[in-house]
Amino acid sequence: MSTLAPSPHDLAAAAVLALSGERWAIADAAQQVPACPGLYAIYGDEQAWSDLQFEPVLNRPLYVGKAEDSLVSRDINDHFATNPKAKPRTGSSTVRRSFAALLRDTLDLQAVPRNLARPERFANYALAEGGDARLSEWMHARLTLAVWPAPAGVPVPLGRVETEVIVHFRLPINLDKNPGKLARLSRARAVMAAEASRWRPEGMNGAP
Repeated sequence: MSTLAPSPHDLAAAAVLALSGERWAIADAAQQVPACPGLYAIYGDEQAWSDLQFEPVLNRPLYVGKAEDSLVSRDINDHFATNPKAKPRTGSSTVRRSFAALLRDTLDLQAVPRNLARPERFANYALAEGGDARLSEWMHARLTLAVWPAPAGVPVPLGRVETEVIVHFRLPINLDKNPGKLARLSRARAVMAAEASRWRPEGMNGAP
């Protein structure tokens, strides 16, 4: 007798439940998070919400995202820079760029092009020397993580489940798929992108 495959709504409900449950400190997450596809939720403590200038809602995530291949590589390594052998990749992480934009003054962050040898795509800005370390330190101190490992052979695209979860939580950091208008975050990221576009090699800061 065959059983019906779970619907996107059923999977989203299961994901919301898991992402509302156990959370780990960033330092402990690498030992807890499975190396499989799934969704992840990033939570902040009260000071994080204050630093980001949001009204605290401590039982709501700041951000939800998906990992198509591995929660470990995407979430732990890319966003939180836990691998000491790898440099932080703010230019490749929309999560880090959003946090950086909102913490620009608090952490004294400056945007630069992702590729200094070939400056372009300034919306995917990186951070000037020292900035990534300060951002990573803040993230490790203030954020925690919950995950939902996708069931093996999940019958619907993970992106559809992610969309329902984002709509459910109405998150303050998710620009994509969010029914809310995150005007302040969009402006803050635009300021960083503009700053990156003005970057010049040392000794050429006066160049047009």
